[in-house]
Amino acid sequence: MVSQLTDAFDRKFYYLRLSITDVCNFRCNYCLPDGYKPNANKRFLTLDEIKRVGRGFAELGTEKVRLTGGEPTLRRDFVDIVAAIRENSAIRTLAVTTNGYRMARDVQSWKDAGLTSINVSVDSLDARQFHTITGQDKFRQVMDGIDAGFAAGFNTIKVNTVLMRDVNDRSLTTFLNWIKDRPIQLRFIELMETGEGTDLFRKHHVSGDVIRRQLLEQGWQQRVRDRSDGPAQVFTHPDYQGQIGLIMPYEKDFCLSCNRLRVSAVGNLHLCLFGEQGISLRDLLTDDNQLEALKARIQDKLLTKKQTHFLHQGNSGITQNLSFIGG
Repeated sequence: MVSQLTDAFDRKFYYLRLSITDVCNFRCNYCLPDGYKPNANKRFLTLDEIKRVGRGFAELGTEKVRLTGGEPTLRRDFVDIVAAIRENSAIRTLAVTTNGYRMARDVQSWKDAGLTSINVSVDSLDARQFHTITGQDKFRQVMDGIDAGFAAGFNTIKVNTVLMRDVNDRSLTTFLNWIKDRPIQLRFIELMETGEGTDLFRKHHVSGDVIRRQLLEQGWQQRVRDRSDGPAQVFTHPDYQGQIGLIMPYEKDFCLSCNRLRVSAVGNLHLCLFGEQGISLRDLLTDDNQLEALKARIQDKLLTKKQTHFLHQGNSGITQNLSFIGG
């Protein structure tokens, strides 16, 4: 009988976001506008450590793992990591959030290794605006990667779009036309205030409710949420192959349905995605014989998880940029 991770507020946790690197090759203006700054003292989790994280969480009832970064596919052993996580039969969904620049070349190998789901970050369908936002002239490459994902056998691909006032908040029609005949779940994510992004937040933040009202007026209907789903409110329409998801962390009661934990690229357990210091697990990842102690620490620390985040008070803790959040 698999024990199920449960916190003091009776929330059950089926979903792990596992960061495997902080390195990213894009310079998105809301995330890493100056690019990634290497830190010689930072050692990312090894393949063996990642295997032990995956096994520990699988034995605690985790059904879904999402590999994040930075840009996770920059790791040379990315395919090996996918295969290692898939060794756990309890993990039904293994996803990655990527900027998509390597998909056209590598997505088939990811699928063959056991990846089941892909999220690609695309903040604009205009190539010039995409270049301005990301600092990279890779729009065509990313679009080709999405096509390659379908050709490799992924039935649905999720696309993450950070919603920004005066950037893409008036582009709903363009996005809807794009997904009308494509099985893409387009997810609008509200821009979040982080330690380094207060000015950007004040200038560009817009509530996802703006999109929700437009969808409801056009006949879209909200889908029932599954227990291992992420935080998106998902909308469907009979005339569209695609779907729309809305992630609105500032909305009332956002945390009531929390089912996600996070392990950082250096092995810290984060009970909330939005900024607390983290609990080190790395000392329990050096040997397979430490599995029971690892599971016990995760279960014990989960009981200290707060009822809600503190984004409404402008407190993003150690979350200095959106690379911490992932896609």
